Amino acid sequence: MSPVETWSGFGELLDRGVLISDAAVSLYRLVAGLAVAALLGVPLGLWLGLRRRAEAVAGPLVQFLRMISPLSWAPVAIAVFGIGNEPVIFLVAAAAIWPIMLSTSSGVHAMDPGYLDVARTMGASGWERLTRVVIPAVRPAILGGIRLALGTAWIVLVPAEMLGVRSGLGYQILNARDQLAYDQVMAVILVIGVLGFALDSLSRLILRERTAR
Repeated sequence: MSPVETWSGFGELLDRGVLISDAAVSLYRLVAGLAVAALLGVPLGLWLGLRRRAEAVAGPLVQFLRMISPLSWAPVAIAVFGIGNEPVIFLVAAAAIWPIMLSTSSGVHAMDPGYLDVARTMGASGWERLTRVVIPAVRPAILGGIRLALGTAWIVLVPAEMLGVRSGLGYQILNARDQLAYDQVMAVILVIGVLGFALDSLSRLILRERTAR
């Protein structure tokens, strides 16, 4: 497929008005899945990091679930949520939760325990130690985990959108393939690569700014 043909396919997708809308839908699903993963992964990572007994008990289960491909949950997701955004968001969250959880837990382990001892000596409550000592200390690890999760989620998002939905960049690849419009297939693949690169660059910039504060 030549660059001229790919550019022509890109133009056809723009003329049909589907490329921008599908990209917007994919980004929505990505952000929603990452939000779910962060809302679950950060608290679980803190719990595993702060509670040695919890890590000893739940650690093997976490490693077992982490090694299951997120896409293997697709039949379960469709059976539970039906067709639409929900199963795709579930699969994205299933892929993204593990980097966030494990990075958060590792950040807690790397934290100087003396910080907690000082806070405890000064009479800080458990909630105050968590919000004023632990979370600020592990914030770079949390942000790093979210960046790793972003890359994993973006990779999983495209094949997840090939499973029963009628919108998104993944769906558009299948739609173009069924029409034998391989110039449009290549155009969508290039858009996926450009968007992925832009998202990673943005997350790296945010991570650099946040950790510098």
